[in-house]
Amino acid sequence: MKNIDEARLESDLAYRFNYLSEFIGFGADDIAAIHGAAEHLAPLVPALVDAVYDRLFSYDATKRQFMPRQSGYEGDVPISLEELSTAHEMIQFRKQHLARYLTKLVSNPYDEKMVVYLDAVGRIHTRAAGSPELHVPLVHMNALLGFVSDALTQTVFGLGLPRETETAAIRAFGKLLWIQNDLINRHYQASA
Repeated sequence: MKNIDEARLESDLAYRFNYLSEFIGFGADDIAAIHGAAEHLAPLVPALVDAVYDRLFSYDATKRQFMPRQSGYEGDVPISLEELSTAHEMIQFRKQHLARYLTKLVSNPYDEKMVVYLDAVGRIHTRAAGSPELHVPLVHMNALLGFVSDALTQTVFGLGLPRETETAAIRAFGKLLWIQNDLINRHYQASA
């Protein structure tokens, strides 16, 4: 039996990521499967981003989360929820962030820098980082990650890859998104 320093799980991001990866079984083969899918998924990123934002804008509770100014955005902020559309300059700015996130998932090495980035994805949706007005409730973050997981799965199934390659990619993304889920949830626990 392996001993785990549970206090260190809360204070050492690399230790936490390594524990999660080992426990879930996310390893070099999974990273290779994710990177191997990159050339097929990269051209589909804009459609995935549009699908995510169409879903987010189909509920008032999730659309409302886009009213506050995002950190780094300098343009006009919409005055009302009715005025806000997916064509708004601020939403285009946010779509670029999501596209970069999806691209990083399939192309970046899973090193310390990437682990810090995955952790920041959770933190920036809370008041702990980014805009002090921005705090997306955890229920919406979980719903979003579930939608992204399903959209990625559906996309991989639609690529026409050999069965073994397809299965490896779907399993790898599933494991990765569970790790991402933990790295999101930990920032909500810290702010509770």
